[in-house]
Amino acid sequence: MTIRVLLVDDEAMVRVGLRMVLTAEPDVEVVGEASDGDLAGTMAAQLRPDVVLMDVRMPRVDGIEGARRVLEASPSSRVVVLTTFGEDEYVEGALRAGVSGFLLKVSTPEQLVAAVRTVAAGGGLLDPAVTLRVIESFAAAPGPRTARSRDLEVLTLRERDVLSLVARGLSNAEVAAELYLGEATVKTHVSSILAKLGLRDRVQAVVAAYETGLVRAGDRADS
Repeated sequence: MTIRVLLVDDEAMVRVGLRMVLTAEPDVEVVGEASDGDLAGTMAAQLRPDVVLMDVRMPRVDGIEGARRVLEASPSSRVVVLTTFGEDEYVEGALRAGVSGFLLKVSTPEQLVAAVRTVAAGGGLLDPAVTLRVIESFAAAPGPRTARSRDLEVLTLRERDVLSLVARGLSNAEVAAELYLGEATVKTHVSSILAKLGLRDRVQAVVAAYETGLVRAGDRADS
C-alpha cells in the first residue's frame, strides 16, 4: 500500500528536501504541499493524506491550529509535528490537538521515513531524543485530572500497569520484561487500552495517563 503524505512548511526549501527523501521510497507518495496550517486543512479535505508532516512555526496559521483543521477535515489522517529543541511551548497544544507524533527537524532521512511508516501503520511517535521532555512538559501543565481518573475504571489492573509503563516511555519489549509478560501479550493489552479509552494511538495513551493522574511528572519506570 502506498502511503500518501502531505507536506506543510512555510519554507519551500524544507519542503523540497522532505519531498526528495520521501519520494525515493517505493511505498511513499507526496500528494501535496502547503505553506501554512490554513491551506493544510483545505488540502487535507481534498487529498485525504495518510500522513501530514506539519511544521510548528508558520505565518498566518501555525502548526497547532493547522493540525486541528487537518484532523477535522480528514479524521483518518495522522499528523506528525516537525519540531526543534527550542519549541517546548508548542508541545501541550500539539498533544491536545490530537497529533500522532513529534519528529526533530535534525532527524536523519532514515528516521523520517521510519516515522512516516510507523504513523501510517497506526502507531504513535515520540522521537527518542525528546520523549521525556515532551511528556513532562505536557504533564507539568495545570489542569483538572481527578474527574478524568474515572475513565480508567474500564481498564483491568494489568492494563493499568501496562499503560503506566508505556506513559513512562517504555517500549513494548521493555514493558514485557518489567511485567514478566510476552511481547505479544503486551501488544494485545495496548490495543485493548486504546479501544476501551477511545484513543487513536500510543501518543494519545501517554496523554491520557497523565490527564487521569495515573502517571505524574517526574515518574520513571523504576519509581
